[in-house]
Amino acid sequence: MSKLMNAKQYEDSLRKLNLKVYQFGRRVANVVDDPIIRPSMNAVAATYEFAHKPEYEDILTTTSHLTGRKINRFTHIHQSTDDLVKKSKMGRLMGSLTACCFQRCVGMDAMNALSITTYAIDEKHGTEYYKRFLKYLEFVQDNDLVCDGAMTDPKGDRGLGPKKQFDPDLFMHVVEERPDGIVVSGAKAHQTGAVNSHEIIIMPTITMREEDRDYAVSFALPADAEGITYIMGRQSCDTRKLEGMSFDRGNMFYGGHEALVVFDKVFVPWERVFMFREYDFTTMLVENFAAYHRQSYACKVGVGDVLIGATQTVAEYNGAEKASHVKDKIIEMNHLNETLFCGCIACAAEGHREPCGTYQNDLLLANVHKQNITRFPYEIARLAQDIAGGLVVTCPSEADLKSPEVGAYVDKYFKTKADIPTEHRMRILRLIENITMGTAAVGYLTESMHGAGSPQAQRIMIARLVNMKQKQKVAKELCGIDKSDNLT
Repeated sequence: MSKLMNAKQYEDSLRKLNLKVYQFGRRVANVVDDPIIRPSMNAVAATYEFAHKPEYEDILTTTSHLTGRKINRFTHIHQSTDDLVKKSKMGRLMGSLTACCFQRCVGMDAMNALSITTYAIDEKHGTEYYKRFLKYLEFVQDNDLVCDGAMTDPKGDRGLGPKKQFDPDLFMHVVEERPDGIVVSGAKAHQTGAVNSHEIIIMPTITMREEDRDYAVSFALPADAEGITYIMGRQSCDTRKLEGMSFDRGNMFYGGHEALVVFDKVFVPWERVFMFREYDFTTMLVENFAAYHRQSYACKVGVGDVLIGATQTVAEYNGAEKASHVKDKIIEMNHLNETLFCGCIACAAEGHREPCGTYQNDLLLANVHKQNITRFPYEIARLAQDIAGGLVVTCPSEADLKSPEVGAYVDKYFKTKADIPTEHRMRILRLIENITMGTAAVGYLTESMHGAGSPQAQRIMIARLVNMKQKQKVAKELCGIDKSDNLT
């Protein structure tokens, strides 16, 4: 029977894992309660907790097409364009409730891409990957699991393919084939929410050639499988969580994390393998996953909602909310944010059904949406800092405000309106700092730039997917250029 876990059950499920996690050169003894990691776990837990709230049920839950049972939408395979639209709405909703990355999108996108690709491989090669995948999917849905979708390899020398690297482990690859499975080595970088996940789903990071066939591999493993090591990435202001303060963190409840995930001769049983040397299907898997994951940046719209709300608030605290240029800048922030939402809804609404029954979003529009994501959040953040003022980076600490010696000075000189506590102003400034420069900036700005592929990757796809010949044909017809004319 499937179950919808709540936040407490999710936390308890993580405590049962035996993850090998390193941070600041030391192994983390208690991953769940580590003060730096904990806010990211809280963000994932919110996807469980809010799924039980009646006002969010239609967005955060759905019905499994495999079992007919109620499931969390983060474990769902899209069965209609309505599912794709609700996926975008879910991303915005969770972003607006947590103001950070909530980490479950990448696993959802990996599973949807694999549902299409495994079916296609079976059709051509007579394999049984799709059957294996459906069994795995039912396991994930029935247990309401978090899956880390892992695609990005370290890649080494970008001018060389996987086979030509000086170190073969710079791309994930098969090092041994056994009767009961395969053994793999390599690493996956920038893994969002990795240590908050129950499962890890591996996919190739680029199109592979025949010479790279050992690198054309996709599989799933428990997150604590033997041979897997996690090395936590640093984030700006991350050690503020160790200071024992509260509002200096900006976001007092939620956060995100990234990790390098190392596979040192890890065994994968055959029933968990979804691609094995079918290099001719790596392009399909990479492009379909990329399109799904580029749509998932609806989450940045939700974070933008919070940042806009914080900016309006600080303008009011400063007494500047009626200034025409402030009002115009906030209008521009909303305009940019809603334009981003248009993109993720459009690529969903223009989705189509694949032969396996899974609905794929529109690849061109998904790439256009993500290209906008690489730009607009930076402008929204710039306007937020413009309106907030220099205090967003020069504000004294919470400890200074509470200091018996200098607290009165901080309270006196950073007060604006008589009825607005100085602490409230400092809190909203810290939140703006967090989203635009601190730990949340990883999930709002840098992730907007590089998540789901670099900006250039989207531009390549846009050039490939746009029907330029048709555009030229109509243009020539409308200005009277005949086909017989010796013109191009």
